Amino acid sequence: MRHPVILAACIASVTALAGCGEKNGNATVQRAFKDVNVVNDANLSDVMLTVADPNEAVSYFTRSLAEDPTRIDHQRGLALSLVRAKRVTEGAIEWQKVTKMPKATPDDHIEYADALIRSGDWIKAEKVLNGVPPTHETFARYRLEALVADSKQEWTKADSFYETAVGLTTTPASVMNNWGYSKLTRGDYKNAEVLFSDAIRQDTTLFTAKNNLVLARSAQRDYTLPVIPMDQTERAQLLHTMALSAIKQGDVETGKTLLQEAIDTHPQHFEAAVRSLRALENSNG
Repeated sequence: MRHPVILAACIASVTALAGCGEKNGNATVQRAFKDVNVVNDANLSDVMLTVADPNEAVSYFTRSLAEDPTRIDHQRGLALSLVRAKRVTEGAIEWQKVTKMPKATPDDHIEYADALIRSGDWIKAEKVLNGVPPTHETFARYRLEALVADSKQEWTKADSFYETAVGLTTTPASVMNNWGYSKLTRGDYKNAEVLFSDAIRQDTTLFTAKNNLVLARSAQRDYTLPVIPMDQTERAQLLHTMALSAIKQGDVETGKTLLQEAIDTHPQHFEAAVRSLRALENSNG
């Protein structure tokens, strides 16, 4: 006589378990989708920070922050994208916001200082760098420290920071170029020439270092092209730079010869060199 009661209890139990299983299943599915969304979100953020148009990335991270203002990765993304888009003043403001978030790191403060330097606020940049713990020794930090020291004409400190920065990276070409330019502005042309040559050996595509090397040699009245990798267009541009340096130093005839050589060398019409030569000839006429 008790069988129907037991059967009813069993059915109730099975129904409850089925309901429980359904709820657990839904929760599992939701968690899975959430995890997938996080992965997709991270991948999209990476794309936005690398190959996307910087202004498009700014729009993406602005929308993402509107949805969740607590996401420090999206705040970083917005700051980075603004700097990439050459909107450095806005970028500095967004980096400042990053530094005030709970999970901010010393590297965030260094990025903030970098944006401040790009926007010309050297005083605030120095204060931000001074707030980074001295134990946080990175290439980015010392590169900025060197630039700040340069801006204050503290040459000994600048040289020390540049040297440290070079030792902390496997790609030192750009910082060697900066160091060389620092030497160039001080009138230390020989050492500038060495540093520019070193930078080119590290990165043969770095045209700014090639151009600076020509400036350093021309400042010593050496009007011969250095033996470095260059294509025909680069050769013409470097001859043009050398010509203008010669003219500036009063070596006008040498400058005219170099301008003509630059015009003859360029694979296309070299308008800037043509204008310079024409102006010289008209002034002499």
